[in-house]
Amino acid sequence: MHHLDLQVIERALKWANQGLTVWLCTVLKTFGSAPREPGAMLAACSTGDYLGSLSGGCVEEDFIARLQKGEFNEPVQRVRYGGDAGSANIRLPCGGSLEVLVERLAPNTENLTHLEVMHATLLGRQPLTRCIKLDGSGKRFNPSKNTEPTVTFDTASANIRIGPARRLIIAGISSITSPCALFAQSLGFEVIVCDPREDARKNFAVAGVEVQAVLPSVFIASGGCHANTAVVALTHDPRIDDLAMIEAVRTDAFYIGVMGSHQTSQQRAERLQRSGGLTETQLARIVMPIGLNLGSKTPAEIALAVMADIVRLYRGKERHAL
Repeated sequence: MHHLDLQVIERALKWANQGLTVWLCTVLKTFGSAPREPGAMLAACSTGDYLGSLSGGCVEEDFIARLQKGEFNEPVQRVRYGGDAGSANIRLPCGGSLEVLVERLAPNTENLTHLEVMHATLLGRQPLTRCIKLDGSGKRFNPSKNTEPTVTFDTASANIRIGPARRLIIAGISSITSPCALFAQSLGFEVIVCDPREDARKNFAVAGVEVQAVLPSVFIASGGCHANTAVVALTHDPRIDDLAMIEAVRTDAFYIGVMGSHQTSQQRAERLQRSGGLTETQLARIVMPIGLNLGSKTPAEIALAVMADIVRLYRGKERHAL
């Protein structure tokens, strides 16, 4: 299962290659409480089909209805939903409002190339910023960093950062792996499970999850991580977990964690430093014990604690701020 943004752009590319006009919608800004964040995308085509999400459903329905009536024929438009300045027929249930950028992309070479670059960026390793002139006079890509805001805009242009889809690499199959993979999928992560053990793989089946029959350390060392990657080791087997940690700390992964008690974690830290040659700085990147301290006991509760901690760090929240 691909990240939703990747699904949206792949569908937009398919429509454009079929000669259909595509409307690409991006949330520019939210006001108050809103279901989606800036950068969220939806793509629609001239048949009325669409994929993606801007809100909880009401905005999408209104947009498609207006599209089928012949609205949104300008190359670029800004539309606001909710609040006093929003559409007269739309009030978001959450009480907030949002502003949406609507780009009409005719199926020409320039727009096909633009969608192809977006697709490659979502599959790649480095983010880019889409710079769109609001008067419809043009668009381009600029280099970007993950630390930059997702969306900035003024009266003349909008700058929208896109980057590699969030990825979760699960090192090893255990009773925690399936619920962790399912939680991650529901949060929009691309999930890859690595385990060289044939017997373990036979007992794992989660639809849409990529399974690699190799040591996690081999997959990570071969370039499996980018800056939007989280790596978690869940087996209690040092031959799998330790080697995965040794390779993960050499990457740009934003979260690295391994399961185990406080005592086991202390022993692992000493082992990784002594045998693995990890420095104090590298060890400090590893969350061990993994996850938030929720008092978890069952596999699903442990998986919840792991994914909650990953989201916490991705969103820039310190543990003491929870």
